[in-house]
Amino acid sequence: LGPYGVGVFFTLGALLSCFLWNVYFMRKPLVGTPVNFSDFFRGPASGHLLGLLGGIIWGTGTVFNLVAANFTGVAISYAIGQSAPMVAALWGVLAWKEFQGATRRSKTFLALMFVFYILAIVLVARANTAS
Repeated sequence: LGPYGVGVFFTLGALLSCFLWNVYFMRKPLVGTPVNFSDFFRGPASGHLLGLLGGIIWGTGTVFNLVAANFTGVAISYAIGQSAPMVAALWGVLAWKEFQGATRRSKTFLALMFVFYILAIVLVARANTAS
């Protein structure tokens, strides 16, 4: 099964699981009060379109990652794919100044998170050449 076939199954799995998980978390939310399924359709179209756009971006990125695995190897491709949270964290810290005014201890933990996450990505990427 090639990367595009895996992408199709991935998309179908995500689509089908949405019905299960959406209904479950609408009835038993982690926070707030339960909502009816009909409330889903009362949401603004822009919210639904943003969710759809997010899914398209996620699925496209997954297919690109699977295609890259054919060229770079699974370990390198996986490491690159797992770097996305680092980009998001950097945006939060540098662009949106989310830790501005945070305590020194918080900033220390943030720095350690970056160090250990990058170290983990490097170790996973090196697993490709460890044989």
